[in-house]
Amino acid sequence: MNNKEFITKLAKKSGISTADAAAAVEKFIGVITARLKENEQLNISGFGVLEAKMRKERLSVNPKTGQRFLIPPKIVASFRPSNKLKDKFK
Repeated sequence: MNNKEFITKLAKKSGISTADAAAAVEKFIGVITARLKENEQLNISGFGVLEAKMRKERLSVNPKTGQRFLIPPKIVASFRPSNKLKDKFK
């Protein structure tokens, strides 16, 4: 499912226009992005936890040339599903 399909389905299920659904999705993504940039967790009850984690620097090897290089540390978004969500897939 891509973004357009998601917005269309959300609009139909909630009974709002696709423009309103698209605006709501954009605002929701904006809130998530702002929280992660501030290095804060976002806990959505029944769904899971979104958080920013620091990935450590590591060595990697180019398989074609065999050359080793250092990948610098960076911050990545991480998702941990809730137990309720996990149980729905058992």
